[in-house]
Amino acid sequence: MGAPTSAERAIEGLRGRFGDALTTSESDRAIHGRDEGSWPTHLPDAVVYPSSTEEVAEAVQICAEHRVPIVAFGAGTSLEGHVIATRGGISIDLSRMNAILEINVDDLDARVQAGVHRMALNEQLGRMGLFFSVDPGADATLGGMAATGAAGTTTVRYGSMRDNVLALRVVLADGTVIDTGTRARKSAAGYDLTRLFIGSEGTLGIITELTVRVYGIPEHIAAAVCSFPTVGDAVATAIEAVQLGIPVARCELLDAVGMRAVNEHAGMDEAEAPTLFLEFHGTEGSVSEDARAVGAIAGAHDGSAFRWATTQEERSRLWSARHNAWFAGLAMRPGCRSLATDAAVPVSRLAECIDQTQADMNALPFPALVIGHVADGNFHVQLLIDGENDGEMAVARAFTARLSARAHAMGGTCTGEHGIGFGKREALVAEAGPAVEVMRALKRALDPEGLLNPDKIFLA
Repeated sequence: MGAPTSAERAIEGLRGRFGDALTTSESDRAIHGRDEGSWPTHLPDAVVYPSSTEEVAEAVQICAEHRVPIVAFGAGTSLEGHVIATRGGISIDLSRMNAILEINVDDLDARVQAGVHRMALNEQLGRMGLFFSVDPGADATLGGMAATGAAGTTTVRYGSMRDNVLALRVVLADGTVIDTGTRARKSAAGYDLTRLFIGSEGTLGIITELTVRVYGIPEHIAAAVCSFPTVGDAVATAIEAVQLGIPVARCELLDAVGMRAVNEHAGMDEAEAPTLFLEFHGTEGSVSEDARAVGAIAGAHDGSAFRWATTQEERSRLWSARHNAWFAGLAMRPGCRSLATDAAVPVSRLAECIDQTQADMNALPFPALVIGHVADGNFHVQLLIDGENDGEMAVARAFTARLSARAHAMGGTCTGEHGIGFGKREALVAEAGPAVEVMRALKRALDPEGLLNPDKIFLA
């Protein structure tokens, strides 16, 4: 037998420290070698389950000693291959770090471990009349949401993770633990390290704790659906509402294909036409006023009369159908894989961008649908491909590249919320230009050995 590999030596050291909290079973490794995207699976050599920041630091120190790659893992709901262990190494699963450490009702903030799921946080906050606003659809962990710069359906009103994280506790590549901020709502103290780590996709450090903003549950919430003759009419309604400053809480688009899929999947009976899902928050009077204003805009763009949902049960059913659009799409082509991509453009260019994208979709040899957070200029395309068909995969990748280029040409970005992972590294270079070298310099400064989530964000 030859000498132990660096990974084997690291596993031996981790087993001595973590015991049964370390596993090398193929089933566990397989779970940690893929995400919800369509990228090839790459298994880590082992998975470790720390229970505290201190244990994460110890695990990182052992990996650093043996120069073994490290990939942080939350819930595995990412879409661009963020958690795939392209070079093997150790997956650090933060799921056991699921404590809600502190809720400060008076200051409207909460401190949580990185493995807390957003729905669990909202369940506890709800008992206090509060909620955490960022809603990417999936029941992701807060640490993963911060690492990928998550956003979602409520971004137009409450902002993304970048707007709702006050401070982080982070383990660096050598095991050093730092805090990036305080509970204060503003600070002029040095570099904004909090935002540096948000969206860094585990390439600069491992987030172990977060302090986040929370909000009071609105006095009144109403939701509605409204269908339109064309996607352009629906998008024009959303754009005009934003331009007039109407504080819509959610404004989601499903195209006709998506509505057909949702109807079949959720047993709904909505018009199979481009449709806006809307939600309004505030007092009963303000919600009524805002809804009337948006209703008038929709009517001017040939929208149907709103169908309202005001009870919690009705709203949950409505938004459950929207959030399950991903799974509804998959059901349209049994056995398919979903390749989902996103882009974001200035809202004034959104209708044009979606129109050109749909023309491109019409030429695809497989089904595809559009889902959009249209009030903030972000939309997704779900491509339903045969995962065993290399030709379809190549067509899907080429389509994604064209969408990114289209967004760039319109002053937008190749990703509004999915992140770069290793799926959009070329698009990042096209978008950021020389600024990519600044990002590389930051990576080298904080992770000189390149151990943290290698192959993500940057081309090798």
